[in-house]
Amino acid sequence: MNKNLAHLDQTQPPETTASRHKWLSLAAVGLGVLMATLDMSIINVSLPTLVQVLGTDFPTIQWVILAYVLVITSTMLSMARLGDMVGKKRIYLLGLVIFTIGSGLCGLSPTVNWLIGFRALQGCGAVMVQSLGIALVTEAFPARERGRALGVISGIVSVGLALGPPVGGLIIGLAGWHWIFLINVPIGFLALGATWLFIPAPKTERTGQHFDVSGGLILSATIVAYSLGMTMGQYLGFREARVLLLLAGAVLGLGLFIGVEKKSPQPMLNPRLFKNILFSLNLLMGWLVFIVLGGTFTLPFYLELVKGFTTEQVGLLMMIVPLSMGLISVFSGALSDRFGPRGITLVGLLLLAFGCLSLGNLKVETTVWEYIFKLLPFGAGLGFFLAPNNSAVMGGAPKEHLGVASGLLALSRTLGHTTGIPLAGVLFTAGMMASGRVRSAADLSQAPPQDLVNGLTATFHTTAVMIFIAAALAVLAFWLDRRRGA
Repeated sequence: MNKNLAHLDQTQPPETTASRHKWLSLAAVGLGVLMATLDMSIINVSLPTLVQVLGTDFPTIQWVILAYVLVITSTMLSMARLGDMVGKKRIYLLGLVIFTIGSGLCGLSPTVNWLIGFRALQGCGAVMVQSLGIALVTEAFPARERGRALGVISGIVSVGLALGPPVGGLIIGLAGWHWIFLINVPIGFLALGATWLFIPAPKTERTGQHFDVSGGLILSATIVAYSLGMTMGQYLGFREARVLLLLAGAVLGLGLFIGVEKKSPQPMLNPRLFKNILFSLNLLMGWLVFIVLGGTFTLPFYLELVKGFTTEQVGLLMMIVPLSMGLISVFSGALSDRFGPRGITLVGLLLLAFGCLSLGNLKVETTVWEYIFKLLPFGAGLGFFLAPNNSAVMGGAPKEHLGVASGLLALSRTLGHTTGIPLAGVLFTAGMMASGRVRSAADLSQAPPQDLVNGLTATFHTTAVMIFIAAALAVLAFWLDRRRGA
């Protein structure tokens, strides 16, 4: 066994209690992950219906999503730290209970304000599930099988994201909007039973642990300020005083958080984790990839306004990325177990860069099959990258910080989307307006098809540069890993 795998094995429990029922443990975590990801994608298709039946408007209904996302993003590392302190299974089970109860209450909401409040409650449960799921899988599997297991989890995430829009549309059409939330209740009970039965509790509890309250509050406030600033910037513009104030507050909060953590005897986020340069590089690469993934929200505008596809057809075409990603993830995870994660992640990033360049070359006259073939490298690149990169991050974390490492992975995903969506919006709008025929983003539906294509080109050619930067980081990580092994 090479030195790298020997190091990874040090972070694993012996293949006894946790590993004996590892596939059942994976199935239990997979149920929770499927429920959480399905809920994230299924809600989007229901927003127009909710505006009508609840008698509200578009700015208000956005908080059905924002309340959920802000709770998850701002408390991610706090829940991960609690998992390391008091037991990952205990916090994960509590998260399933809260999520299931919150889902039932969302389905019974009489007004939009009640729905927003219950979505926040649902987010409190979802963050416990999302922050600790990967850590539980990492503990259950030995290092030599970790990539394969995390590849399965990535595949489940992809299935949840792909099924959300069509399943949501079907449920709303057959049973009404309430059931897009109520459907989580039986799944939640099933996930609870499976987790209780198949995921073993740790043999020993860590004693003398204290929660870093000040660090947790500062970090939560910092992330909320950043997320709100980036979200509001999409609509108000990034020169608006309120947006600048929120982003400035996030920068100051980050500085304050770092200062507090350095002095804390038991910090929320141990700075020593980032002394492992490979751990830090993999997190940074993941963040860049999820920024780029946020740019895919521009594709429906191309499909509907340029190509004239119906909403149902757009939903089916948008399934290409998550489905191809899911199919490749299991395969790439197994490859990373055999050959190591470094080369596989680099292949994924190069495929992803090629996919960005291909999407940037979409034309008004592009056929549906050309569109599919241009999108496939994008999804395949994600599939080759995510599972090996996640495995590398978890392998670089000490056992006592697996929860925080899992939380950091989830946080890189949510912050990547928070950054990527407004960035893509700015790039798309700038490219669309470059010809001078479109005066503002408000005229998007009346924009000439070629101007919309120009917006897409500006978006994906710029994000391709970001992926090439991530690929350069992957080359550096590969070199450092080989140097350590030597």
